Amino acid sequence: MKFTCDKYELQQAVTICSRAAAVKSPVPALEGILITAGDNLRLTGYDLKEGIYTDIDADVAEYGSIVVNARLFGEMIRKMPDGTVSFSADEKDNVFLKCGKNEYKFMGISTQDYPEIPAIDRINSMTVPMAILKSMINQTIFAVATTDVRPVYTGALFEAEEKHLTIVAVDGYRLARRSETLENSKIDSCTFIVPADCLSDIERICTDEEGDADICVGKKHISFTLGNTVVVSRKLEGEFLNYRKSIPTEFAHMILVNKSDFVNSIERVGLIISEKNNSPVRMTFNDGKINLRCVNPVGNAEDECPCEGSGDGMEIGFNNRYMTDALKASGEEKLYVCINNPSSPCIIKAEDQTDKFTYMILPVRLKA
Repeated sequence: MKFTCDKYELQQAVTICSRAAAVKSPVPALEGILITAGDNLRLTGYDLKEGIYTDIDADVAEYGSIVVNARLFGEMIRKMPDGTVSFSADEKDNVFLKCGKNEYKFMGISTQDYPEIPAIDRINSMTVPMAILKSMINQTIFAVATTDVRPVYTGALFEAEEKHLTIVAVDGYRLARRSETLENSKIDSCTFIVPADCLSDIERICTDEEGDADICVGKKHISFTLGNTVVVSRKLEGEFLNYRKSIPTEFAHMILVNKSDFVNSIERVGLIISEKNNSPVRMTFNDGKINLRCVNPVGNAEDECPCEGSGDGMEIGFNNRYMTDALKASGEEKLYVCINNPSSPCIIKAEDQTDKFTYMILPVRLKA
């Protein structure tokens, strides 16, 4: 096989596909990128759980395919000078790479051991603007569980109904829900759970420019077509939390805060918190102000944040990171912090109280 292409385009494609290549595998081919030269140039990464392939323009002189180690090939391309890259491989899987005066010769991997990405048996499909999909993932993915005690929570729930799309993430201590009405998009009613690793890759690949993401839902797999790139992932199976019953709808107190002020206060008090000296931030919701305090073996820290409204002096403990993650993800500057009592969940909503996003954080039991 033999082709030439632009170094920058090849580097971008390698970076995208490398996300799906296995970091370490007993099958060396899974640690590589499959390069297929045909009518166009296709690069593929696949670790048996998630696959990513992308097409770029290239002048193909000889058709063929070969697998190259993703890490090594990526470093080579990244360090090459700008210009046109010449790539060729012979029948013994020797790879010759050149750009300017920089040349490499190395061994590729036979394509015989490279698995084929599963085809999607289309059951449902939808079209979502890429910028909106990127925003929705960004505003929920932080709440996905990082442990596999409940594997179903290591992904985010997608709920599609008529013109509405909702993404929900939960890890047992907090919940993030983001909804969007898509009047001009085609959406089939369905629900499915997408692994967090896949969502993280999709968020990075999506651009803020105009363009749609085509989502195809099959029995066991799902695909996201993002321009010239396709991401294929297995779906997570299991019963997801009935989040509608878990989110309170009535509140004893609704405190309006400025997000930046509140985040800064929490972060200042949280400076003495670490994995070794973990402790909650005690928040006392007074009239027109929230008093924050943290005490642990390192010392104690106090701060005060102005607010609108009163919590009648109610004191509630929160994990500082869970609270700041939700506040930062909201994208709004004015937010309502809604509370009932020290043992019930705290809800964070937009000032206009629209249903666009909802964050729920469980309190931490405070010791006397």
